[in-house]
Amino acid sequence: MPRAAIDIGSNSLLLLVQDDAGQVLHDEARVVGLGRGLGERGVFRPERMEAALTALADYAGRAQALGVAPSDVRAVATSASRRALNAATFYATVKSKTGLRVEVISGDEEARLTWVGGIDGLGLGPGPALLCDPGGGSTEVIVGEGPHIRSRVSFEIGTVRLTEQFLGFGNVSPTALARLRAHVDTTLAGFELPVVPRAAIAVAGTATTLAAAELGQTTYDAKAVHGATLTAAALRTWSDRLLEATPEERRRLVAVSPERADTVLAGAVILLAMLERARRQAWRVSDRGLRFGVIRR
Repeated sequence: MPRAAIDIGSNSLLLLVQDDAGQVLHDEARVVGLGRGLGERGVFRPERMEAALTALADYAGRAQALGVAPSDVRAVATSASRRALNAATFYATVKSKTGLRVEVISGDEEARLTWVGGIDGLGLGPGPALLCDPGGGSTEVIVGEGPHIRSRVSFEIGTVRLTEQFLGFGNVSPTALARLRAHVDTTLAGFELPVVPRAAIAVAGTATTLAAAELGQTTYDAKAVHGATLTAAALRTWSDRLLEATPEERRRLVAVSPERADTVLAGAVILLAMLERARRQAWRVSDRGLRFGVIRR
């Protein structure tokens, strides 16, 4: 019997449907920015909820067409939903209009499921690995080995939050980017990994978008991105290019996911800062993550 999972993040909503053998029947991501503006009042904004509800209704219909009833879809929500004061009311509306039952999961559960999903299909060898998940609202950092998590920490630096706080959605000044970098460095000050990881894995939209751009993709190819390398040098180059670009030029630079064009610069800063602290020269990019972990739960 097919299985389906939905990941409701601060920036993106993702749907995964697999058959009994674990083959992907459908894998889709939409950037709706549910967490945008959350920092101002601590509530989801009406237009963001409307966009998310439309996407979730479409996802429920797609899952049902593939053999999974909406009530059987495993839908989870993360950082922004843990903070939003009106999250419970919103998800009650989602259930009444779509049949989807959304679970707002804890940070620990999010880390566990992201780890399980993120390492899937990478063929990691023995030894500890680092996984970094820069989401829209927060960044999760996990150290594990095999199926086991050794440590995890969540930092209140996310791509949407940092973009709103420091960069805005128009042209970006070098001074604004410098302030963002200083804030990230301050947030990570004193953080030390328990071990030096033998592998560093990056999941989520910033990593996959930049890996696809580095590969020269204009149409997203998940198989090529999964397991691709994203070096520190590439992150610096893309940061420079995105800084100098206008909003329209940013969308052309990341043509595989133009909806992320405004927030990917903040994500690149996070990935580079964490890579330096891990004393690694490159990320191994995973196209998988939380939604794959949810399906396997």
